[in-house]
Amino acid sequence: MAASHPTHRPADPSGRSTDHPVPPTAPCGREQGQALPLLAGALALVVVLLLGLVALGNLTHDRAAAQTAADAAALAGAAEGRDAAVAVAEENRGRLESYAARGDEVEVVVRVGDARATARARRSW
Repeated sequence: MAASHPTHRPADPSGRSTDHPVPPTAPCGREQGQALPLLAGALALVVVLLLGLVALGNLTHDRAAAQTAADAAALAGAAEGRDAAVAVAEENRGRLESYAARGDEVEVVVRVGDARATARARRSW
């Protein structure tokens, strides 16, 4: 009668028993959990990049709003004077920082948020 399965396997040359061999793809104990710090670092990088994009978007928006407010304030100032320029700048979320009238030309500087813009307008009849 032949035995279908041997009850004992001989040891391999390294001295380990071959009854329960360790698969060659099994990670060593030191390598477990290495993906978690890498994932955390990548996530932190994505968060920093998103915050930078939001800040850049806000700055771009403030710059465009400041230029719009300055253009409108210069036109109003050329047509109706300083008080009109102040009112129009404030209606456009801006603050008139300077107003200079030289003859029929007006130059204004308006601030919206952290952005400043300058505009000129000329009264022509």
